[in-house]
Amino acid sequence: MGLLKMFKTINAVRQFSTVATMEHAVSELCVPVPWGQIRGKVWGPDYGRPVLCLHGWADNCGSFNTLIPLLPKEWRYVAMDMVGHGLSSHRPEGVFYMFPSYLTDVCQVIEALQWKRFSIIGHSMGGNVASLFSTVYPEMVESLMLLDSYGFMPTEVENMPGTMRKGIDEMIQYEKRKGEKTEKVYTYEKAVERMRAANPSLSEKSVHILLERGSTEVEGGVVFNRDFRINLTNILRFSMVQSLDMVSRIQARVLMVLADEGFRKTLEESEKKQMYEELLKGFTDKGASVVTVPGDHHVHLNSPETLAQILTQHLQGQAVTRSDSPVTSKDSAKL
Repeated sequence: MGLLKMFKTINAVRQFSTVATMEHAVSELCVPVPWGQIRGKVWGPDYGRPVLCLHGWADNCGSFNTLIPLLPKEWRYVAMDMVGHGLSSHRPEGVFYMFPSYLTDVCQVIEALQWKRFSIIGHSMGGNVASLFSTVYPEMVESLMLLDSYGFMPTEVENMPGTMRKGIDEMIQYEKRKGEKTEKVYTYEKAVERMRAANPSLSEKSVHILLERGSTEVEGGVVFNRDFRINLTNILRFSMVQSLDMVSRIQARVLMVLADEGFRKTLEESEKKQMYEELLKGFTDKGASVVTVPGDHHVHLNSPETLAQILTQHLQGQAVTRSDSPVTSKDSAKL
């Protein structure tokens, strides 16, 4: 990495005010990229052991606001606003949002931070990006923690052409309509209602946390910051065979924390249930620890105390109890 870029990144971190939040020093991250900037938040001492935190689809790095203060305070946590989310810039016009693109964004941040080896906590889509990074750069990842994520989203090979066509058609239509629409302004109360309707797993407190970086105040109310294009169909998918092969290449210690009312429950009546169970087996065959906790898809934000001790033990290299049945709040405290 060039010295000029490194200086800009470090300077960007320092130019924001630092505040004390539950004994964690919190500062703002800003990494310059060719189309703008990647933003995020930083907790912990400068020379703490590094942990990268990747949020889920349509969220932002505020997703980790309640969890990180409960984790070991001597570690260094960097939570990104994924590109197109939160305060990070949107991708250039005509560009798709795809997992390899998110992977490149992570590399931009890691290069700027000059990290050589670190751990990753990834929620939902962030877990998929984390798993992909752990496959492509296996020597860099010490431990991988997946929160209500199976690491990959396999697609049947025969469905791939149709999926690609759908995404391309959506992008073309979006570009056609883009000049015709103005950004919709909501009152803050309506923004809260809209976000809760779209994300039933979020508590009201969690909605307010995500709106801090997920919206911008304008005349008449607020607008959402996320790029509408994240809603378009992802045109690049991996097959089951490819997904299992990538799992086999991960060298990190892996912990999967699944919520009993989260993603796994949505698979109960799904034709994809068997596919994801096979993917789960691929991880456990590699020695991954799997723990099920009470909660929904956003349990790490809504009820962080439920899994904080589990993550702490994994970060510290301690054995984590493997369980296919839900762990109660009382039980999780013993893990």
